[in-house]
Amino acid sequence: MFQGETAITIDDKGRMSIPTAYRELISAQCGNRLVFTYNPFEPGCLWLYPVRDWEKVRDEVNALPPMISVHRNLQLKLVGAATPAEVDGSGRLLVPASQRSAAGLEKKAVLLGMGGRFELWSEDAHSAQVKRIIGEAEVTPDMLKLRL
Repeated sequence: MFQGETAITIDDKGRMSIPTAYRELISAQCGNRLVFTYNPFEPGCLWLYPVRDWEKVRDEVNALPPMISVHRNLQLKLVGAATPAEVDGSGRLLVPASQRSAAGLEKKAVLLGMGGRFELWSEDAHSAQVKRIIGEAEVTPDMLKLRL
């Protein structure tokens, strides 16, 4: 289970260091094999899955009928863009250049542990999301059940 927010740096070669707190967990859970893909709902963010969890998501998304355009769009952004990555011996991971560019990821980024996956945000996009307030009109019935 991944959780927490970590400011990270992407080096000139496009590599990011996995925070030390996650390294053992990633090694044990997926043998250091992860998959990058786009966040289809928010700009400025990539999703990063352990390979086994990714395979389940991939299969569910691919099971959607591709004749429906929103399904095809989701398949394109998630499955079509999926890029395997492996943590190297120094705990670094190469972020795919095309995905870095599309998400606006530069030197400063933010890695969020979101349960079964990570989200890699550009610093600016993350800052904008954190500053955004959830208004009363946006609260859903499911949110009302939460004990926050």
